[in-house]
Amino acid sequence: MNKIKLFFLLRKNVKLSNKRNVMFEANQYGKFFGYIMVAILSVEFLGLGTFFGWLAAKEQVPEMVLYFMPFLLILDFGARFATQQTPMMLVKPYLLTPISKYSAIECFLIQQLLDGGNFVWMTLFLPYTFIVWCGGMTGWAAIGMLCLLHLMVLINSQWYLLMRTLVNQSMWWWALPAVLYGSCIVPFFVLSDSQIDAVFDFLSDTIAGHVFSWWSFGIVAVLFVILFAINRHMQMHLIYDEISKKEKTKLKHVSEFKALNRFGQIGEYLKLEIKSTMRNKAIRGRFIQGVCFITFFSLAISFLDIYRSSFERNFFCLYCFLFFGSVNLTKVMCPEGNYIDLLMVHEENILTLLRAKYYYYCAVLLLPFLITLVPIIMGKFSLLMVLAYLFTVTGPIYLILFQMAVYNKQTLPLNEKLTGKNQMENKWQIIVSLGTMFGPVLIISLLQIIFSPDVAYWIMFLTGLAITLTEPYWLRNIYRRMMLRRYENLEGFHSSR
Repeated sequence: MNKIKLFFLLRKNVKLSNKRNVMFEANQYGKFFGYIMVAILSVEFLGLGTFFGWLAAKEQVPEMVLYFMPFLLILDFGARFATQQTPMMLVKPYLLTPISKYSAIECFLIQQLLDGGNFVWMTLFLPYTFIVWCGGMTGWAAIGMLCLLHLMVLINSQWYLLMRTLVNQSMWWWALPAVLYGSCIVPFFVLSDSQIDAVFDFLSDTIAGHVFSWWSFGIVAVLFVILFAINRHMQMHLIYDEISKKEKTKLKHVSEFKALNRFGQIGEYLKLEIKSTMRNKAIRGRFIQGVCFITFFSLAISFLDIYRSSFERNFFCLYCFLFFGSVNLTKVMCPEGNYIDLLMVHEENILTLLRAKYYYYCAVLLLPFLITLVPIIMGKFSLLMVLAYLFTVTGPIYLILFQMAVYNKQTLPLNEKLTGKNQMENKWQIIVSLGTMFGPVLIISLLQIIFSPDVAYWIMFLTGLAITLTEPYWLRNIYRRMMLRRYENLEGFHSSR
């Protein structure tokens, strides 16, 4: 079997595997919302491409798109974390087949390159290239620029795959993209206006003199081949390690958290939540990412003149407290799907577990509260604003997020990241995640239009506090509805293990 036939065979198998997944029907709703967002984004890109193309044709600078290309690639790199599984392959069944393992890896990598998400940027590049071509650029030069821009996007996809794979192994690899992208952003904050102008003049002269040469295209192509080869080797190496369950074991002291023994069964479940965060790669990785993002943006708001508008600051303040719940509680009970049968042994076991989860994620919010004290001290946030969003999260938002315990029925692998099963969110996870992220900010903005900002924050604070205090009642209601669906959910958990 040649590689072309193998590519189409593996592509067909992946589609069939997705259709057999227990969450296939629900995932269709998630895809529908994704298509709507891509359509809106494409319309905006068409407008931006037309505007910049007209500006470049007017100034006779056809290479203008390359000046802001680094920032587009940074945006593309960040968006892939929210939209792209890494890697998009299920190689586990093929490790025992007689086909070449490296050929299978290559087919899956090529499939990722042909993913539709890599072509979204064409809605910006095509109108730009067409307008500068109409402005006097030769046809071959326009085609070459279009190919060069798309090749940069493909290089970024391989760079993303490499970094995401390395970050899954160790969080210290975050330093590499931080240094690379920081070198593009930091100069705007540390250099004077005259120095920035001098840097731009040098870059524009360099780009204008060499962008349309064959050797510049060759350098980009060689970089793409190198990243592709590195990913090809690394994916096979790590997948074999994961399949064979190779782990580096270290002898270390394990805390028993004896202080939680006084809380009985809730204390035992609190220990489980803490140890899950400490030991499991997926949960620990999300926790560390949240701390890094919240700390970075808190310091940026505190010491830099950014996010001036009321909407931006309200959104970020909410995001500080929402992050941990948003990434974990939308999939509440999915990790427990690995041992859900044991939780059904004793009456109200799951209710106790839900209460322990609620107390744990409320306690976790003390960390972003301490981090946001820096913007409070610098005068960028008010204490009332921070407390309003803190109790908005522990109250209405957690009330909504915990509803997912009723509908989630797909087991979430804890450590298997490369060869894990399809983990796309179902329709309710998409709706709840977007609603909790933007709903409170829109409500507070509306209240601030009707009342003063302080009155709006007091309303949010008191509402959140009231719902927080009624936690025993709405958690029991969630538990009762879970029990009505227990057999349907158990079937889903069993099927997706």
